Amino acid sequence: MEPIGILVVLAIVLVFIIVVAVNSLRVVSPYEKGVIERVGRYQRTAQPGLTLVAPFFDTLRKVDMREQVVDVQPQEVITKDNVVVTVDAIIYYEATDPVKLTYNVADFYSAATKLAQTSLRNVIGETELDEALTSRDMINAKLREVLDDATDKWGVRIVRVEIKRIDPPVDVTEAMHRQMKAERERRAQILESEGLRQARILQAEGEAEAIRRVADAQQYKLEVEAAGQAHAITTVYNAITAANPDDKLIAIQYLEALKTSPKARRPRSSCPSKRRPSSARWAASRASSKTARDRAPIRSLTPIDAQGPGSRSSLGRHSALRSPTFTPRPSARLPSSA
Repeated sequence: MEPIGILVVLAIVLVFIIVVAVNSLRVVSPYEKGVIERVGRYQRTAQPGLTLVAPFFDTLRKVDMREQVVDVQPQEVITKDNVVVTVDAIIYYEATDPVKLTYNVADFYSAATKLAQTSLRNVIGETELDEALTSRDMINAKLREVLDDATDKWGVRIVRVEIKRIDPPVDVTEAMHRQMKAERERRAQILESEGLRQARILQAEGEAEAIRRVADAQQYKLEVEAAGQAHAITTVYNAITAANPDDKLIAIQYLEALKTSPKARRPRSSCPSKRRPSSARWAASRASSKTARDRAPIRSLTPIDAQGPGSRSSLGRHSALRSPTFTPRPSARLPSSA
C-alpha cells in the first residue's frame, strides 16, 4: 500500500474517532436532568454534569427542573349567585420526575392551562360573589389542591396558584360602590352618635361631680360654722358661769340677745292693728302697769263689784286688770238707792 493511502485511512479513522467522542460526551446543566433513550427505549436518567452516551444509538432529552409560570388567560365564570365575572390566574409549578414529564404528557403548558381554566370555573361556581371577592386565599388553596392532584402523574408539583383579578360587571360594580358608600355613611353616623352619647355621659358625670363637691363644701362650711358657734357658746357660758352674775345682769343680757335675734330683725307688718309689741316694750308696759296699780287708791266696791266674781261685768273688769297694757282709772260712783 502506498504511503498516501495509508495517510488517508488514518485520517478517516481519526475523524471517526473524533465524531464518536463528540457524540458520546454530553453536558447537562445544573438546573436540568437528562432522559437517555437507546434505540427508542428509556435507558436511564442523566444527572447534571458530563454524561457519556453511546453514539448513534442513544438520544439525550434535557428537562428543565426549575420553577416555571403558567399564565391562565382571562375567562368569564358564573358564580353561585348567578353573577358573571371575569377571572384570570397564575400557576407556579416545578418538575419533580423528568421521565413522567417526558412520557406522560405531550404538551404540559397547554394541558396545565386548560386544566386550570376548568378547575377555576368549578371553584368559582361553588362560591358567591362576595365570598369570591373576599376569600381569595381559600380559592387559591382549592385550585392548588385540585391541580396538584391532577398533575401528580405528569411528574409536576404545583407550587402555588394566585388569582390575579376578579372583575364583576359594570352594574354590579356600581351597586357595590353604592352599598359601600351607604355602609360607610351608616358607620359614620353610628360613630357620631356614639361620640355624642359619650360626650353627654361625660358632661353629666362632670355636673354630678361638681354638684357633689359643692354639696361637700357646703356641708363642710356648715359643720365648721356649727363647730365655731358651739365653741363660742361654750366660751360665753363658761365666762358667764365664772363671773357669777346676778338676775338683773342675766335679764339685761337676755333682752340684748332678743334685740339681735332674727325674729327681732324681721320686718314689721304695715298694718298697725296686727303689729305685735316687742319683748322690751312688753316688759316696759308691764312694769308701768304694776307701778300704776300700786299707786292707785283703794276704793269701795261698786254695785257692779258686788255682783260677785262670776258675773260678766266682773269677769270683763278682772280680765282688763290682768292685761299688760291696762291702766286703772277711778270709776264713777252709782247713786245709792233709797
